[in-house]
Amino acid sequence: MSITLYGIKACDTMKKARTWLDEHGVSYSFHDYKVSAIDRANLQKWCDEHGWEIVLNRAGTTFRKLDDAQKADLDQAKAIELMLAQPSMIKRPVLDLGNRTLVGFKPELYSAALA
Repeated sequence: MSITLYGIKACDTMKKARTWLDEHGVSYSFHDYKVSAIDRANLQKWCDEHGWEIVLNRAGTTFRKLDDAQKADLDQAKAIELMLAQPSMIKRPVLDLGNRTLVGFKPELYSAALA
């Protein structure tokens, strides 16, 4: 199984996820979307699987700094455009297990998914 961890290197939650994967001997590749961007196909897949409301990180400073017009009338298409333009707005981490993804980091969900 090929596993990819998507996120931003300096994020504290990312560090926790990477530490957990390393400590449990899970082999994965890391995709830093600050460095390598993110493609529309992955965002579309994640939003279809989890809902754009989960994938879009509205609690982060990048989203909060948007003007009210950019935040108004959000739907999946608009949310994807915002995340493509500013990948910092994607909730992190996204762990792609091939057949499904996990959004965010909870050790118990990682344990169950990788058991």
